[in-house]
Parts: sequence; C-alpha cells; structure tokens
Amino acid sequence: MNSSAPETSAIQPATFGPDWQQAANAGLSEAAQLDLQKALEWSFPRYAREPAVPDGEGWAEHAAGVVAILAGLQVDGHTRMAALLAIAVGDRDVSTNPHKDPVTLQFGPEIGKLVHGYRALIRLGQVTRDASDASAGSGAQAEMLRKMLLAMAADLRIVLMRLASRLQTLRWHAQHKVPLPEALSRETLELYAPLANRLGIWQVKWEMEDLAFRFLEPVRYKEIARLLEEKRVEREAFIADAIARVRQALESAGIVADVTGRPKHIYSIWNKMRNRRLDFADLYDLRALRIIVEDIRTCYTVLGLVHHLWTPVPDEFDDYISRPKPNGYRSLHTVVYDHDGRPFEVQIRTREMHQFAEFGMAAHWRYKEAGAKGGQVSADSEYDRKLSWIRQLLAWKADVQVDDQIGQAALDTLADNIYVLTPQARVIELPPGATPVDFAYQVHTDLGHRCRGARVDGAMVPLNTRLATGQTVEIIATKSGGPSRDWLNPQLNYLASQRSRAKVRAWFNAIDIQERIAQGQGMLEKELQRLGKTATNLESLAQQLGFACTEDLYVALAKDEFSLRHVAAAFEAPPPDAGPDLSALTRDSRPESAVHAGKSGVLVVGVDALLTQLAKCCRPAPPDLISGFVTRGRGVSIHRCDCKSFRSLAAREPERVIDVTWGDTRDAVYPVDIVVLANDRHGLLRDISEVFARQRINVIGVNTQSRQGIARMVFTAEVGNGEHLVRALAGIREVPGVLEADRR
Repeated sequence: MNSSAPETSAIQPATFGPDWQQAANAGLSEAAQLDLQKALEWSFPRYAREPAVPDGEGWAEHAAGVVAILAGLQVDGHTRMAALLAIAVGDRDVSTNPHKDPVTLQFGPEIGKLVHGYRALIRLGQVTRDASDASAGSGAQAEMLRKMLLAMAADLRIVLMRLASRLQTLRWHAQHKVPLPEALSRETLELYAPLANRLGIWQVKWEMEDLAFRFLEPVRYKEIARLLEEKRVEREAFIADAIARVRQALESAGIVADVTGRPKHIYSIWNKMRNRRLDFADLYDLRALRIIVEDIRTCYTVLGLVHHLWTPVPDEFDDYISRPKPNGYRSLHTVVYDHDGRPFEVQIRTREMHQFAEFGMAAHWRYKEAGAKGGQVSADSEYDRKLSWIRQLLAWKADVQVDDQIGQAALDTLADNIYVLTPQARVIELPPGATPVDFAYQVHTDLGHRCRGARVDGAMVPLNTRLATGQTVEIIATKSGGPSRDWLNPQLNYLASQRSRAKVRAWFNAIDIQERIAQGQGMLEKELQRLGKTATNLESLAQQLGFACTEDLYVALAKDEFSLRHVAAAFEAPPPDAGPDLSALTRDSRPESAVHAGKSGVLVVGVDALLTQLAKCCRPAPPDLISGFVTRGRGVSIHRCDCKSFRSLAAREPERVIDVTWGDTRDAVYPVDIVVLANDRHGLLRDISEVFARQRINVIGVNTQSRQGIARMVFTAEVGNGEHLVRALAGIREVPGVLEADRR
C-alpha cells in the first residue's frame, strides 16, 4: 500500500465482521485469537482518526484485507497483530526508543520490531517512488532494491506483511475500478512480484502480476483476455475436471500420485508471447497439470495413461528425464488436446525431481528469470542460495512450526552487506561497517577524493559514522582536493571497504611519484647547470643512461638509486688509460659506416640531394620501417617508425614529416644499440666481446652498470642489416649468465 494511501473517515462495521473474524483467526489458538482481538481494539479508533482522501482505500479496509491475505499464507498470530497495528500507526506515532514507543509498551518488543520494520519498508518505497534518477528503475537497481528490502526486514514476516499490503492495494483498486498510479504498477512488476516469486509464494506472485499488468497495459490485458475465449473461472473448472479424470485413471491403475494444476495467468501469457515472439495460437501451456509420482518407471506409466485419456500433440513431447537440461532439470513434458481440441500441458516427475526443481539449481524462479533460454541458470549467487533456504522455511510452515531462531538466522544471513540510498534513490551496496567515505568512493572515485562531509537522512554526521541499511546518504564535497591520510588509519574507522582503501592509497602513491619526479628533475637540472650542459636533450640523456624515459631517471635520482656522478660521467671523454676490456672491445667507426659524411643509404621520396642523418634516439638500420623529419639546419633526421621521439615530433609538427626509404645499402653498416642484462661476473665483458669478434661486428660504444648483482650493458655496434643483428643477438644469448639480449 502506498504510504500516502487514501483513507475514508468512516469505518464500516462489516469491515471486521464475523466473516473477517473467521478468516483472520484461521489456524490460531484461542490465546492467539484473543491477542489479535486486543490488537484490533487498540487499532480501531486510530483507523478512524486518520485523515480522509476522496476515492481512496481506508486504513481499516486495507488492514482487514492484509490480515486476511496473511491468514491465507498461514503466518503466525504475531504477524497478523503487527499488520493491524502497523497500518493503524503513522511514522509520527512510533518511536525508535522502546521505552517511549506505544506499540512496544502495549504489545511487547517482538510486535514493536515487526511494526518498525514494516514502517521502514513503507518509507523506502516512498523515497524510491519520489526519486528522479532514471537509473533507479533499471533492472540492476530493481534487484538492488529487492536485496535492500530483505536486508531492511529484520524478520521475514515483515517482508510477508509488505507483500500482503501491496496485494491488497491492487485488489482494492481493481474491485472499485479506481486507476492505480503507474509508479505503483511498475514497482509491483519490477520489485514485489519478483520478490514473491523468489520466495516461492506463487499465489501472491501471479495475482500481483495480473493486477499490475491490468492497470499498466489495459489494452493488451483485455486483448489477451478476449483471446483466451474463456473466463478464469471456466479455465479453473477445466483444470479441476482434468485433475479428477487423471486421479480416477491413476486409482484404477493402482498408482499413488499427487496431481495439481492451475490456469496460466494473463501476464505470464503476454510475457511469454513477448519474450519468445510467439503468436497466441503457438502457446501450448496456457493450462497445465503436474503429476508427481514415486519413481522413474511410474513416470513413463503415467505418461501412457495421459496419452490414453487425451490425444497427444505431435512433436510436443520432451523427455528431460533421459536427457536432462544443462542445469540438471528432469521431468517429462507432454502436450495433449482436450475433447474440444484445445491444447494443454502435462508435466510428470518424481518427488526427488520435484524437490530439485523447486529448491535446487533448476528451481522455477531461476530458469524462469533467465529469459527465453530456459535452461540457463541466471542466479547462482550466495544471495540466491540464501533465498532458496528461506523459501524452504516458508514451505515448511504449512506442516510444522518452524523455530523462530532458525527463521531469524536465515534472514540474518541476508544482512551480510548494507544497502543505502543516494539522494536520487539509487541503491548502493556496501560492506558491513561502511561509512559515508566508503559510500562516496562506491558512487565515484573522484567524489570520494573530494568528500569533506555527509548528511545521513538529512542530518550532518561525522565521516566515520557507520551506515545502516535504508538510510539516505548525501555527500558534501569540495570542487577539488584529495583524501586525508587519516582515512588510512584503521584506528579512526574511516574506511571499511578494501576497495576504498585501495583508491586512497593509489591517490597518495600518485602524489608521491609526482613529488619524486619534481625532486629528481630539480636535482638533474642543477647538475646540468653545474656542468654547463643545460641545452642537453633530456630524453636522449635518460636513454643513454639506461632509462626508458626521463620520469624514470627523475624517480631514480630522488630515491638515491642512481647517482649524479653517472650523469657527469656521461659527458666526460674516456681517459687514455681506459680499462683493457673496453679498449679492446671498442673501435673507431669503420669508413663504410652510415654515420660518415651523411651517407645513410636513405632516399627521400620525390626529392634529390637532401642531407640525411640517422637519429641517435632509435638508430634505424635496414630493413626497419623508417620515416623522415625535416630538422632546422641539419637536413632530414631518419627515425624508425616506432620511435617514441619521432612520434612526439610528428604529433607537434606533422607538416615536417617526410616519406623516406632505404636505397643502396650493400656496403654500408649501421650503428644499433644492443641492451644486455646478465648476472654480473668476472670475464662477462670479455665473453661478450668474443661474440662480436666472431661475428665481425665493430663495437663503437659501451655503457655498463651493475646493480644488486645484475649487469646492464648497452653496446653500440655497427651491423649491415637485420640478419646480421639477429645472428649477433643469438650469439650473445648463449653466453653463460646472460638473461636478456635485445635491440633497444
């Protein structure tokens, strides 16, 4: 029922007359009936005091209908009492303080808890209906609302009270032909009917769907009703007659079985036609029987009896016993014609199969909600397994009195997470103990960084306040800024979510890196000023020193992982008495090297006699894909197409990019950089130099570093072509201790 549902000022005595009393007291002990009467006497004057709204359902009439529905579900007396009381009181008449709450004082804490839970669900429904956020109505959000509804209900009986209330609202509007607001119709189809479906309360589910569909799509509803060519009472009469015939045949054959059936409701017919794109004439299961027997052999015996009673429809028989569905569902499905030529479906299965279909992986609510592909499992989560357990509790209520603690434990398992609302009524799922800061990060990372305050249900609260399911949270944020380091202090309880903690750490890690980069950049610039090398290309210097980019060099300098002495050494000429290994390895560039006199072997497409030079940043060599960049005063600089420096230049000045290609390179050699990583050891450089000597490769430059036992060596070697380079790399990789050897 809408929390602002219209009421009538006068209460008809017949509302709670003898017929209602008999229905409401069904299954209750004498003591429980007396308690229910006390609750009615306490509530009765409060129904009359409620303000009246023209053409609306009165609180008394609504309460009477809700209790009658709950009695039909065989709930306990306390639930029926709580329904009378919860509808009688408004939010202003209840108090969270049990010492001041009139319901708790008069009827005890258990009844008070049920009433409070029901009123909380009423408030939730009102907030979500008043929301303007379009995403609140999405499928994912509808599922979140179902979870939130269950989490808010401290007792399963509260959920049953809410479902009964909504069903009574639908019934009243249908009976009095009063239009139902579209928001309530959609909410019923998207939230309450699926929830009843998942809890296995079939009679509530199908009636909710039919009534909501009737108000939401009246034209389609009437169209399908006309297509059925029979009223629901007539269809139910057919089912009753069919059940009687089957039972008689089974008794004659000495077979013990349970036979049930019901007509398919209008919303289900329309949904099936829409999802599977079927015409009405193609539907064979508008009416259905289900026969449950003891064993598999009896299933096939009963199938023969059914085909003897009615004519089977060709090609409409499915043996899911010998060929189960992918999800394990097993049953016999057949379609037969009645004596008027109208088809109906019969399902035959054992009790074990039925138990699995009802509560196992292939439970009806699972494959039903999976869509057109009925064999697919759509909901195999921990949440759904908990609902399956609760559904079994409901089924057992008809036979035995389930221990309240067991039922409560089942509901408590649904409260693993908490569910709160944005101001636009979007449901946000959070871990237990979550705070407004967790909420902000869950909504958006940037909102979390800028979070400075929070309102919960309209009241300002500290940022380390623990949130509870059903609350509405609003974040107060600055236009810019970042998180506080205090949020990472576990003693202050600002964050309960690991996801939020990771985002805060990532923020400070990024800040630390930027500070390191700035510090290292300042150190390098100061050193270059001292050396008088302020015009140095920093990107090339970083690569010369063995770093992928300047930022890596800055960070290494700031962390003292790389000394400024290496920077100074990069600008110093090798001393005359250089070490024997390096002097033996390095030689002057050969006369045929492409670095001499601009003889690069590169042709500029469409232009003659242009000066070209090979770029040192990427050192191209045949058969690399190359491009040219027209420099200021130094001709055309030749780069590899995948060179980062070239890409940066081309992005800034694309008009200076020029097409080039390799010309005659038979006698030329080209310098390339070879990077070697190896376990540092004595004689390593000598062994690698022997590889270059065997390959007749001239080495014109060497740069070596050793850190923590790992040597990093960069050799500038002159090779004739790509094949020459591949042979050299293969030889180096065979040297003992070498970990990697690749061209830079």
